[in-house]
Amino acid sequence: MSKRNVVHVEIPAENVEGAGKFYQELLDWKIVPMPDMNYVMWEAADGTGGGFPQVSNEAPAGKVLIYIASDDIEADLKKAEKLGGRAIHPKTEIPNMGWFGMFQDPTGNVLGLYTSMNPE
Repeated sequence: MSKRNVVHVEIPAENVEGAGKFYQELLDWKIVPMPDMNYVMWEAADGTGGGFPQVSNEAPAGKVLIYIASDDIEADLKKAEKLGGRAIHPKTEIPNMGWFGMFQDPTGNVLGLYTSMNPE
C-alpha cells in the first residue's frame, strides 16, 4: 500500500513558461519545460514537485490541484463515491509517466490520484 503522500501539485498558469521562470527565480525550483504538452514541470529542493498547466475550464486560475499516491486508482474512485464523493475523471494514462484519476469530495474539493509507471 502506498503511503498516500502528496506526489504532484498543479498550479494553473496563463503563461506556463513564464510561471516556470517566476517560480525558478523566486523559490529556486528546478524547471523542466514540456512544450509538446504546453506544460512545465517543477521540482522543489526536497524532491516534491508538480507542474504548471495552461489555464483552462478544467484548470482555472486559483484552483491548485493536489495529486495523492494511489496503488489502485479505480478502487479509490469507487471508494470515494461510496463515501459520498464523486468520481469526475476515470483512470487515464499519461504516456511514459503513469496514470491519474480525479474525484470530488463531499464538500466539492477536487483532488487527483496518481500511480507512477516507474515507482522509485
